Amino acid sequence: MKIGFIGAGNMAQAIIDGLIKTGTVAAADIVIHGGTPAHYEAYAATSGVATAPDNASVVAQSDVVVLAVKPRLASDIIAEIHAPLFDRRPVLVSLMTGVSILQIEGYLGTKDYPLVRTMPNLNVAIGAGMTAYAANPAAQPALAAVVGLFKALGETIPLAEAHFSTFVALAGSSPAFVYLFIDALSRAGVKYGLTKAEATKIAAQAVLGSGAMVLQSPDSPFDLIDKVSSPGGTTVAGLLAMEAAGFMGAVVTGVDATIAKDQED
Repeated sequence: MKIGFIGAGNMAQAIIDGLIKTGTVAAADIVIHGGTPAHYEAYAATSGVATAPDNASVVAQSDVVVLAVKPRLASDIIAEIHAPLFDRRPVLVSLMTGVSILQIEGYLGTKDYPLVRTMPNLNVAIGAGMTAYAANPAAQPALAAVVGLFKALGETIPLAEAHFSTFVALAGSSPAFVYLFIDALSRAGVKYGLTKAEATKIAAQAVLGSGAMVLQSPDSPFDLIDKVSSPGGTTVAGLLAMEAAGFMGAVVTGVDATIAKDQED
């Protein structure tokens, strides 16, 4: 399977890195083109992927074409690649936030073109990503193969496009929230005498293990909290103090702001 990327920013590179590291796709079977030659050519040199002189050339040699460009460029890019798309008919996979399948079909001028809209997070680079996807009816014959690419990079979930903004907050932006939480725990550890490296390793592993426990346990996160909390113990004292400081409200407020911004764009 030949995969082409139009756009070579952070998300495109994360997906490519994950595909290569997991052995899902060979670097030689990936071709990229972007708006800044110095940027994508340097990445190609280090990753081993091929480059194309223009977007039409990417399409002409790909079975799957990934649109990894800014949403405001969607109409122009699709107009540019319209002819080669219909000559070769690769599956078109969109990473663009805020651009619906219906809009892309409008730019293509037909509903009879295979489209898959995806929303991965940057953790795909290490095979621990979370990707939401939706597809039009024309993409159904190829959907399993496309989803299989993202399954190799972590977990996937089919999701109605109406919920994509919520997914952006819960999976796309939330790694930054989790990094902030880990850093806060780490700084608290430094406050009490640990080195930053020691505290960060402890906090990061605790978050990693806790996430795995939530995914593997039949218990809800709140039930798991009860299992960690002894009557009159240290955990309860910490939980109550965090909640008094507005921890849960702050998290929900952050999600609200993320969703609002995504829908604004």
